[in-house]
Amino acid sequence: MMPHHPATGPSHPGSQLPLSRLKQSDTLLAVLALIASMASLCIGTSFAKSLFGAVGAQGTVAMRVSFAALILIAVWRPWRFPLSGAHARAIALYGAALGATNLLFYMSLRTIPLGLAIAIEFTGPLAVAVLSSRRAIDFVWIACAVLGLILLLPLGEASTHLDPVGIGYALAAGVGWALYIVFGQMAGNAHGGQATSLGMTMAAIVAVPFGVAHAGTDLFSPALLLSGLAVGLMSSAIPYSLEMVALKRLPRRTFGILLSLEPAMGALAGLAFLHEQLTPIQWVAIGAIITASIGCTVTARGKRPPPQDEAQLAANQSAGSH
Repeated sequence: MMPHHPATGPSHPGSQLPLSRLKQSDTLLAVLALIASMASLCIGTSFAKSLFGAVGAQGTVAMRVSFAALILIAVWRPWRFPLSGAHARAIALYGAALGATNLLFYMSLRTIPLGLAIAIEFTGPLAVAVLSSRRAIDFVWIACAVLGLILLLPLGEASTHLDPVGIGYALAAGVGWALYIVFGQMAGNAHGGQATSLGMTMAAIVAVPFGVAHAGTDLFSPALLLSGLAVGLMSSAIPYSLEMVALKRLPRRTFGILLSLEPAMGALAGLAFLHEQLTPIQWVAIGAIITASIGCTVTARGKRPPPQDEAQLAANQSAGSH
C-alpha cells in the first residue's frame, strides 16, 4: 500500500489529482501483476507437460513441488517463527492437500487439454464458495458450472471425446483444491510465509515418492533437474510472488473475478505452446464455468475479514494449486 502524505497547503479540487492518479497506477500494477501471474502459471504448466515423456506426470510434479519448496524455504526461513502443535497439524493437512491436488491435476493433463483441466478443477473452489453461502442466486452459478461439466462429459452424439479417466483426475483435483482451501483457512493463523513454505515442503513429501517410483533415477538427470527448476519457478515461485503484489492492492472480489479468467488463459497457453485445439462446445463449457466463478465472486457476501486475513484467504484459494 502506498504511504499517505498529509497535505501541507490549502486543500483544493486539483490537489487530489496526483493521489487519484497514484491509486489508478497502483491498481493497474496489481491487475498486470495478477495477469502476469496467471500467464506464468499457464506457460510453466505447458512446459511441464512437455516433460511427461521423460519422467511422466508424477516425476514432473515431484520436481515442481520440490524446487518450489526449496525456493520458498530459502525466502521465508520458516524456522524463525514459533510453531505450535495445532498449527503444525493444520499445515501438514494443508500441504498434503496441496501435494495431492498437484499430482491429480498433472495426471489429468496426460489425456485432456490444459484449459479444460483448469476449468474442471475450478469446480472445487467454486463448490466451497457456493456451499458457504446457500442463497437462491447461488443456484444460478451451480447451474452454470453443471452445464459446463455436462458439455465436457463424453456423452451422446455431442460428445467432446475427452478421456473419462482424465476428467476423473481433474474432478478429483477439484476436490483436492477445495480441501486445500479448507485446510488453508485452518492454517491461516500461522505466519503466512511459514505456512506456505512448510506446506509446500509437505506437498513435496507427498509427491516425491510417486515421482521416484515412476521415473526412478531419470528424475535426477542434471538436464531434467534444470527443467524442473524452471517449472518450479514458472509455476510456483513467480506466480506466488506476483499474486502477493496483487493481493496488497486489489479487493478480494476483484482478485477473484480476475482469477476466474485462468481457464481461458490456460486454453490459450495450451493452444500456443502445446497445439491443443478445442472444439466450440469445449469453449462454451469453459465459458460457462468462468461465468459461474465470476458470478459467485460478484454476488458473494458475508463478514469481511481483516485485511491481512483477507489476503491470506485469497492466497489460499489461488497460490500453488496447480
